[in-house]
Amino acid sequence: MRVLVVDDEVRLARSLKLGLEAEGFAVDVAHDGTDGLWLARENTYDAIVLDLMLPGINGYRVCSTLREERNWTPILMLTAKDGEWDQVEGLDTGADDYLTKPFSFPVLVARLRAVARRGTRERPTVLEAGDLRLDPAARRAWRGDDELSLTSRELSLLGFLMRHAGDVVSKRQVLDSVWDDDFDGDPNIVEVYVRHLRNKIDRPYDRAAIQTVRGAGYRLSSDGG
Repeated sequence: MRVLVVDDEVRLARSLKLGLEAEGFAVDVAHDGTDGLWLARENTYDAIVLDLMLPGINGYRVCSTLREERNWTPILMLTAKDGEWDQVEGLDTGADDYLTKPFSFPVLVARLRAVARRGTRERPTVLEAGDLRLDPAARRAWRGDDELSLTSRELSLLGFLMRHAGDVVSKRQVLDSVWDDDFDGDPNIVEVYVRHLRNKIDRPYDRAAIQTVRGAGYRLSSDGG
C-alpha cells in the first residue's frame, strides 16, 4: 500500500514515514502543498495524509484541486485545526476523513486503512439529483437555473438527503447527521425542516423530490423529483 504524506513539520513527517513503513506501507513525503500536489498528480497512491496549514498551497486547495481534476485518491486530513467548521470545510472540500493533532498513531493507521479500502471511486464535490444541485463547500443550491435560498440547517438536511438519494433514511439518522448524536429535543423538528425544504425545492416547481415513507422515514428521489 503506497501512501503520500504531506506535512511541513519535518520531524513529524519523518516519524510518520518510519512508523507507516514499519506497518508495511510504502511512503513518499512532501513538506509543502506545491510538492504534495505535484506528487499526487504524478504518482498513484492508495491514500494521502494531508496537513492543512502548508507553505505554497494550503491543504484545502490541494484537496479541492485534486477533486476538480477527478483524482479520487482517498485523503485523510491530519491537522492541528480542530474547530468544528474546519472539519466541515475539510470534508466538504473532498476529504474522506479528518484527524486532529495530537493523535493516536494506531488510530491514524486504522483510519488510513479504512479510507484506502473505499478505493478511488468517484466522490463528486457537487451533489446532483436530476436538476437539483448542491455545492456543500460553497453552501449553495440550485433547482435548474434558479439558486435556492436555504438556511444553513436546510442546506445540511438537503445535503444529507442527496448523499443518500434513492435510499430511505430514518428520522433518527437525520437527527444524528444533521443535528448531532446527543440531540435531546423534539424529534419532530425533522418533520418541520422537511416541510420547510419541500416549500423551497419542490412545491414552487411542482415537484415531489422528498418522499415520506410511512413508518420508515424519508427518501429523496435520485432524479430530483
